[in-house]
Amino acid sequence: MPAADLVLTGAHIRTLDPDRPHATAAAVRDGVIVAVGDDTDVRDALGPGTERIDLAGATLTPGLVDSHSHPVWGLEMATGTDLSAVRDLDALRAALRGAGRTEGWVIAWGLDHNAFGGRPVDRALIEDVLDGSPAFIRLYDGHSALISGAALRAAGIEGPREFAQRSTVVCDADGRPTGHLVEHAAMDLVQHVLPRPSYAERRARLVELLSAMAATGLTGAHVMDLGDDVPRLLASAEEDGDLPLRLRLAPWCMPGVGQEGIDEIIALQAEAGRLWRVGGAKFFMDGTIEGGTAWLEHADCHGQGTDAFWPDPAAYTDAVRRLHAAGVRTATHAIGDAAVRHVLDTVASLGESGRLAHRIEHIETVPDDTVPRFAELGVIASMQPPHTAYTRADHSDEWSKRLGGARAARAWRIRDLRDAGAHVALGSDWPVAHYDAREVLATARVPRGAAGPGQGLTGLMALEGCTSHAAVAAGEADRAGRIAPGFRADLTAFGLDPVTAPADEVAQAPVRLTVAGGNVTYRDS
Repeated sequence: MPAADLVLTGAHIRTLDPDRPHATAAAVRDGVIVAVGDDTDVRDALGPGTERIDLAGATLTPGLVDSHSHPVWGLEMATGTDLSAVRDLDALRAALRGAGRTEGWVIAWGLDHNAFGGRPVDRALIEDVLDGSPAFIRLYDGHSALISGAALRAAGIEGPREFAQRSTVVCDADGRPTGHLVEHAAMDLVQHVLPRPSYAERRARLVELLSAMAATGLTGAHVMDLGDDVPRLLASAEEDGDLPLRLRLAPWCMPGVGQEGIDEIIALQAEAGRLWRVGGAKFFMDGTIEGGTAWLEHADCHGQGTDAFWPDPAAYTDAVRRLHAAGVRTATHAIGDAAVRHVLDTVASLGESGRLAHRIEHIETVPDDTVPRFAELGVIASMQPPHTAYTRADHSDEWSKRLGGARAARAWRIRDLRDAGAHVALGSDWPVAHYDAREVLATARVPRGAAGPGQGLTGLMALEGCTSHAAVAAGEADRAGRIAPGFRADLTAFGLDPVTAPADEVAQAPVRLTVAGGNVTYRDS
């Protein structure tokens, strides 16, 4: 056997390989696992240039993958004052009063809808603490923002607008904008006047962010966006060395797309670097429950939520079919029950060839008859357990109140989907929730708020959600998600066993080592 680049010994290895579920040693060469077993099985792989690491009893698992993240776009989303700890209007006003300025702007992010205490999101609640400064405050869900009067004037927003997608410039009874911008097209009206970090700053911050992610055990991420300059940004970062994480990026396919736009998405699938590649396309079938833009089968308590993000849902189905015919996998944001049902119906129309080629993101509330269809159709469920923290067990939060008791009681049916035979990939949706992979594992086992304890996964199910099921979601189950010869050398080592340790301990678990593509990207010093 040719000499390995890296040999790991002294480990408790959970391979997730049914042919050999446990081992104590593994060898890696050229970014691929070449041997798995005990010390005798890797002895022949040792050479003068081999790095040997004794894991001293640490648990080694397939590398953790965040199945829904925004590490590049999120650098812009998570800019300015962090409002994620704000719980009420007084705290919001205090935070904005003391917020720093960026080129004269107050920029903030991570604001929970619950902070408004049921009041309409309106700039009148904060104008007096801004001292006339333009302000852009992104709410935690990433689908809405609150901007000040000065920001409205800078962007030239004077009244309602019409969009090709479901987006709204919220206005009062007299047609004056309240500052509440709902969904991407409305928020994009401000982008051209917002301060923007330089290319060099974004490049440096991206590598720093990916390194921080690796320190939590992450070896990869399914990136649910692709900005215009992102391939160039990633290629530039790789000029200085390998990325700390393996990235799979999906460009957006939005309402109004024509054949030319479809062809552009297909052509983008060829873009790739050493540890990044474009793979698939991202759709939106609805928005968010708190924002009133989730597509529901019955209106929420405000009479909202009965419209799809695509004004013509049949056009969405047609776009998915055209991409599917070209071999492009799709991921569709669908939170409400009507949105989820439409995506399932769309995949059903593809026939057997649609199995395990398409996925639904979020799936926050669905009725009983929807759950078994995921396994029946081979649709992957991609869910973010940390999002449950934005709800409350007593249903006093904005998410629950909008839905009402019956629909709030069927929140985040992670365990129901697993028990029904579905593949469930797990992620954070950073920066909507923190990227820490250990928190994803922990909250998958003990969901918070409205989700309830009945939806908790076992330790093994949670680990599979960040490894083997994530590989299925990416169409990479033949080369990722397990520790076996011929599979990618993406590996995570913990100071405890994430399967058997209590969930609260997993959330704080020491990460001993992270390896992506055979390269050590983090080690506990």
